[in-house]
Amino acid sequence: MGVRIEVSDLNAWYGTTHTLHDVTISIPPNNATALIGPSGCGKSTFVRCLNRMHETNPAARVTGEVRIGEVDIYKDASPVEIRRRVGMVFQKPNPFPTMSIYDNVASGLKLNGFRNRRLTDELVERSLKQAALWEEVKDDLKNKSGASLSGGQQQRLCIARALAVDPEVLLMDEPASALDPISTAKIEDLIFQLKSDYTIVIVTHNMQQAARVAENTGFFLMGNLVEFNATTKIFTNPSDKRTEDYITGRFG
Repeated sequence: MGVRIEVSDLNAWYGTTHTLHDVTISIPPNNATALIGPSGCGKSTFVRCLNRMHETNPAARVTGEVRIGEVDIYKDASPVEIRRRVGMVFQKPNPFPTMSIYDNVASGLKLNGFRNRRLTDELVERSLKQAALWEEVKDDLKNKSGASLSGGQQQRLCIARALAVDPEVLLMDEPASALDPISTAKIEDLIFQLKSDYTIVIVTHNMQQAARVAENTGFFLMGNLVEFNATTKIFTNPSDKRTEDYITGRFG
């Protein structure tokens, strides 16, 4: 099941550039939460702070508190443990090109020391079914590479790979921006199905997508979280004029 994410006074830097300013937000479990805002406003930096990917850049720094459930991720756990609990799907599908479909999904399990072949088979099948990809690839699991799939299939393969290690949170950074409309619809359908089992945070430039898939939406601007509320309120009656200006296309 998904868990609540509590963020308090989160600040982030790349070198001397202050990219996030005192972000405080409570993201509910088993919902999809969308993050919107113009390019360069801090959305992607924020989600990278939620699974400690931000600190993989040597010039990066974070202060503040992020709790995934009861765990303070910067004090109580290692980055490896947090990245197992918090899966990440990137804008551009990134399957391992030299690995089969099966090995792509199983890679995280093997990295975590998982060696039971029968159980691995079951988890690979379960994850591909969760990602709505099983029926399309079940006959080619070990004789086709992940890179041989279409763009939309590759993205669902990456989702299956993230799900295989049984995370509690799934972060999606523009997961459909490089996809055609049919593949985008499949990803959105998938988000609907997955949020009953996971806490989902999705970064998107597509406001219609945010309105379709997310119960809650946060609007970022210049490294600040301007507003966070129910998606219907954000899009119909925002509290801040800057939110209204962005949603109505006055800038961005």
